[in-house]
Amino acid sequence: MKILHLCIALFCINLSAQSTWKTLADIQPNINNQRFDDVFFLDANTGWAANGYYASVYKTTDGGLTWSEQLNQTDLGSNHYFRNIEFLDLNIGFLGTLNGLFYKTIDGGVTWTTVTNIAPNPVALCGLNTVGPSTVFGCGAYFNPAFIIKSTDSGLSWQYIDMSAYAEALVEIYFVTENLGYAAGRSSNGGTLLKTEDGGTTWTEIYNSTIVGDYVWKIQVLDSNPNIIFGAVESTAETLGQFIKSTDAGNTWFTTDGPETNLQAVGFVSETHGWIGGHTTGLHETTDGGVTWTNLNIGSNLNRIFVVSPNLAYASGKTIYKYSDQTLGTNTISETEKSPLQVTLLKNPVNADLKFSIAFKNDDNLLIELYDASGRFIKQLSREQIKASEIQKQYAFDVKELASGIYFLDFHNNSGRQSLKFIKN
Repeated sequence: MKILHLCIALFCINLSAQSTWKTLADIQPNINNQRFDDVFFLDANTGWAANGYYASVYKTTDGGLTWSEQLNQTDLGSNHYFRNIEFLDLNIGFLGTLNGLFYKTIDGGVTWTTVTNIAPNPVALCGLNTVGPSTVFGCGAYFNPAFIIKSTDSGLSWQYIDMSAYAEALVEIYFVTENLGYAAGRSSNGGTLLKTEDGGTTWTEIYNSTIVGDYVWKIQVLDSNPNIIFGAVESTAETLGQFIKSTDAGNTWFTTDGPETNLQAVGFVSETHGWIGGHTTGLHETTDGGVTWTNLNIGSNLNRIFVVSPNLAYASGKTIYKYSDQTLGTNTISETEKSPLQVTLLKNPVNADLKFSIAFKNDDNLLIELYDASGRFIKQLSREQIKASEIQKQYAFDVKELASGIYFLDFHNNSGRQSLKFIKN
């Protein structure tokens, strides 16, 4: 996840279009029960997908309408299994494998080099996470040993952390800040979820399924409220997987059966609205916080649900799926190829003044509005007509009165709508 997201999405507030899940057409579905293990987006348009068994990396710059292959097994000269992909920014990214190899790119995925300066060398990387401007975490493996790798300089140097005192295996890692984070996997007692408040130096177990052989496979911390944590527990053959949820930072947990044993993917856009799925199931939806679930009959072999904004998400499975109010397909390509606004946030987090610039290409109309993290409208900031002579404009708004938290700037122009997330200190 990123602190900053450029989210090109329609908010689900006072809008007639309704978001749904659809299969993206331009990326080739897997065969032989294989899947895309991971999908990651920096913003609503720019993202990457890592195909597992068939070991390929794809990139999109138009929200998944079209994809270009950047890397495959032929390029690397040997068989790989790509488990996860994560980017710090448009250039610096990381690719984890289950083959004792770890890759880094500094040109947005055009070229990849092997990371060799970690000792001991990770046997496999099952989880990757970037946080802040330069911090990267990784964890592994779903088979032992349990370990974490950490870099605070964009992957130039690495620390290896032995986690055997806490877990037998780790498959997922997520940090809210450089200090506050979670690692998930299995212990000798069951599926485990660990928490750190000192950047990974010490850890405390906050959840255990108490079923030996379980994994806490995927977790999500809600952007709008870091006290709300969701998890998918993959269980043994005799037991259904569990959906778990905490609303008090892991002190207490709500659990309910999932649709299958190998429950893996979880993603929520609010405290009550989200999805789960797994190796043998597609997307199951809840609108009551996980009390009840509905099979949407879309998707299969799911591993990751990646939430970009309250009205935009992607999922990886047999292929890549998108949740939005956008009509996907060849009929809409000509419209969605219109260039979005080029918005640059000058500082994030912000204190008193919110400053950003916008690059315009043509005459335009622009409406700028402010929303809170749940998508609730706060106020209109600007309404103006743009002339072609105004190629670059600077904006500044006083936000001293806003409480600390996450907010969205919503930009609506002639080409469509997009949003930019910022943090108010």
